[in-house]
Amino acid sequence: MAAAKIKKGDSVVVLSGKDKGRTGTVAQVLPKDGKVVVEDVNVVARHRKPSQTNPQGGIDRFAAPMHISKVALADPKTGKATRVRFEVKDGKKVRVAVKSGETIDG
Repeated sequence: MAAAKIKKGDSVVVLSGKDKGRTGTVAQVLPKDGKVVVEDVNVVARHRKPSQTNPQGGIDRFAAPMHISKVALADPKTGKATRVRFEVKDGKKVRVAVKSGETIDG
């Protein structure tokens, strides 16, 4: 299995869909499904009937998972979308932004 290029806590840019161009932070990565959950992006509403656990019922709004190919890492310098490559620096494997050459993690 390939190393994860997008991780929890990363800043990402949405490449396609109704939220194209928006940026957000990755809240959760679902590697088995190939999806990510980005805070305040791809927000969907679910109308809930009243139940014993939720007697009021109402509308629940939450960020739904989206395919990982629809997001790209935001460049640390410019904030624009960039691809990621891996390099070994000081004996450690680190992620590097292709556009600026900036190191993403530590």
